[in-house]
Order: sequence, then C-alpha cells, then structure tokens
Amino acid sequence: MELENYFEFLSEDDIRLKGTRVGIESILYEYIYKQRPPEEIIKHFSGITLEQVYATVLYYLHNKETVSKYIKDWLEWGHQQRKKQQLNPHPAIARLQRLRQQKQQLTQEKASVS
Repeated sequence: MELENYFEFLSEDDIRLKGTRVGIESILYEYIYKQRPPEEIIKHFSGITLEQVYATVLYYLHNKETVSKYIKDWLEWGHQQRKKQQLNPHPAIARLQRLRQQKQQLTQEKASVS
C-alpha cells in the first residue's frame, strides 16, 4: 500500500487519517512534542489503529520539511485563536471571569476583616 493511501488530503492545511476525523497534526503533536510512542498514542484516540499511527510517523519522516511547516502553521493558528478568544471572550466566559473576580474580592475582604 502506498503511504499516501493512509490519508485524506482535504486541503493544504488539513490532512487526516483516512476514514477518521483525526488530523495528522494531532498524532504528530503527541509523537514529537509529548514524546509518546505509537502504542501509547492509540490510547488517546478512538477509532485509529497502530498501523495508522506508524504510517503517520513514517509520512512525517519521509516529508520532514513539509510536515514540520504544516505542524508549525497549525501551532501558530492555535496560538492566534487562543489570543482572539482572550481578547474577545464569549459572553458566558466573560461572566464567569467577573464572578471569579467578585468571589476573590469577597475572600480578600473577609481575610482583611479577620
């Protein structure tokens, strides 16, 4: 079987394990950054096989420059999204943050009275 047959190339920035919704970036993040072996990686994703994890690692090793850029772009996109969320939180998150601040303030006031 050709290595590329293990994947669905949906777009330049979206490569998934064939028949799943799991992107190769998720597998490779576990492998590269968390240094987990393939046998441990499959425990974190339902519906994927050990063969698919090994195929993903092999694809990375055969296309290191391209895939490294793919992962770098994915990490940067995630960072940008988190930054946007911090600058413009969902109304429910903003409300929870206000409630937390109020609770902390009350706790500090009680501590200073004691």
